[in-house]
Amino acid sequence: MSADTTYLELSQEGGGAHKFYEVTVDGTAVTVRYGRIGAAGQTQHSTFPTAEKARAAAAKKIGEKVRKGYEPAVRGGRAARPVTRRQVTAAPSTARAVAPVLWRFATGAPAFGIHIGEDRCWVGNQRGEVHTLGHDGEVLARYQLPDGVKCLVEDDFWIYAGCDDGTVYDLSAKLPFAAYEIASDVDIFWLDVHEGVLNVADREGRLTVIDHEDEYQWSRKSTGQHAWMVRRDDRAVYHGHREGVTAYAADGSGELWHTRTSGGVLFGWQENHSVYAGTGHNVVQRLAKSDGAIEATYRCDSAVYSCATSPGGRYVFAGDLASSVYCFAADGTRLWKLGTGGGAALSMQYRDERLYMVTTDGLLICMDASEPAVAAACSGRVPTPVDIKSAAALPTYTPATAVETVTAAPAGGVLVECVQDGGRLRVHVVSDGYNPTWNVQFPRAIREPGVRYVVDALAPASGGFYRVRGEIRRLQ
Repeated sequence: MSADTTYLELSQEGGGAHKFYEVTVDGTAVTVRYGRIGAAGQTQHSTFPTAEKARAAAAKKIGEKVRKGYEPAVRGGRAARPVTRRQVTAAPSTARAVAPVLWRFATGAPAFGIHIGEDRCWVGNQRGEVHTLGHDGEVLARYQLPDGVKCLVEDDFWIYAGCDDGTVYDLSAKLPFAAYEIASDVDIFWLDVHEGVLNVADREGRLTVIDHEDEYQWSRKSTGQHAWMVRRDDRAVYHGHREGVTAYAADGSGELWHTRTSGGVLFGWQENHSVYAGTGHNVVQRLAKSDGAIEATYRCDSAVYSCATSPGGRYVFAGDLASSVYCFAADGTRLWKLGTGGGAALSMQYRDERLYMVTTDGLLICMDASEPAVAAACSGRVPTPVDIKSAAALPTYTPATAVETVTAAPAGGVLVECVQDGGRLRVHVVSDGYNPTWNVQFPRAIREPGVRYVVDALAPASGGFYRVRGEIRRLQ
């Protein structure tokens, strides 16, 4: 008996999905392959007692996808989504002294993604590898995502990795889940997540906003292309591109202001009352969030790849293409310039008198940014950096497409249920003490109508929905 294959696609206009789903039945074996159109995707294999049961299981899977809007298609008929892999160069530093680097970790590929949390550091590289390390450099965990990591962003408790394949992964639990899938015509440059709402800056200079249900909300086309900056707060989205920075109302109702910067924007940072734009014309500029007025300019010697500040903007840091790192006073006075000792800083973050950078050489660098350490470095006295080795025995976590099944809810768990709501699958809370009309932000890949799940905890979001904290288990 020959294998029987059904191939489906879901491709929506205006910021919708661009996915395929393929089911092959070969005797008692069922193989499911799914993912982004044009990509190899992920594969699951199942075996059943009889061929009849295998065909029945396949028919059920196909029926579920058809009800979600998938349609029969010809493989290869639609093009894959466009992907721009950021091409950057680095020159040797012209600084007279090297930064006081405490430790450095080699990821093995150029790295853009960085997040420094309270108890650990996150770094993601262009091979899709994400590592977490303690602040002392100890390697704690490793994740392998399907494509290069463009950025890592924090949204309260949650950590997200935006990848070149258009998928944003939630890394907050033990196993990563696909949290958002961005439309095929959006060639992602940078991402930010705020209160569960995803904001995407792309190659064409567009800003696209996607809600917690992974559904398109609104988009705007700015005057300039190549939008590398997007930062979001409760009031607005700050979008940096070749023609400057444009602020839009958070609800998409309109433009609040536009400011032309000194050169195209290559990176952005925000504090409570200001946004910082690093530009290709060798400067970082501080703009008031209220009206876009330029409050200060920080002059470097080469194009600025990244920037960050200490809390409140007391100190402003910048990394340029010539592998140098700068520190400025709030008013724009340059305090020092040092060599990174490991390539150009593509992203950076300051925390507790330390500056963390990821570079073109694929290094995560932890630098002592305290005043005594920098003063010593400017005089040529620096510590010997510790080169951190990855622990070979560490497990590698890959994106989950299924969850553990339990026969009873663990103590303290919250019960939720997947329900059919028109043409969409939603998840609502079943346990007492919660609003049963609110949706739960939940991985789409594991939603099954009528199935109940147990989650460790739920947190309310300001948009009137719940977010999962901790692990998800399927209740049998």
